Amino acid sequence: MKDNLKQREIWLVNLSPTIGAEITKTRPCVILSGNEIGILPLKVVAPITDYKTHYDSVPWIVVLSPNSSNNLSKKSVVDLFQLRSVSQSRLIKSIGEVGEDEFTSIIEAIKIVFGIY
Repeated sequence: MKDNLKQREIWLVNLSPTIGAEITKTRPCVILSGNEIGILPLKVVAPITDYKTHYDSVPWIVVLSPNSSNNLSKKSVVDLFQLRSVSQSRLIKSIGEVGEDEFTSIIEAIKIVFGIY
């Protein structure tokens, strides 16, 4: 049900079409926008992509290990440099959610992206 989308949930999202270096295709995304805001049917999300070792030194990347809460099938990363608002109609299905500690790391990475220290 798309009426009750919550912060920290992971949804499969259709991110296409895109332009340039924007992350594309249908992929998992974390809902970042707060539960209390927004009258428009939009959500701020960050895409999840495959883990690569060189991401370990990238400050806007948060590593997610697969578990029964997030339901990811492999080690992945949230790319907080690729934040975007998307129409709720792009959200295909719920997958799981990130834990509170992971979400704290996500918020810290967003602060780095925006230069908030």
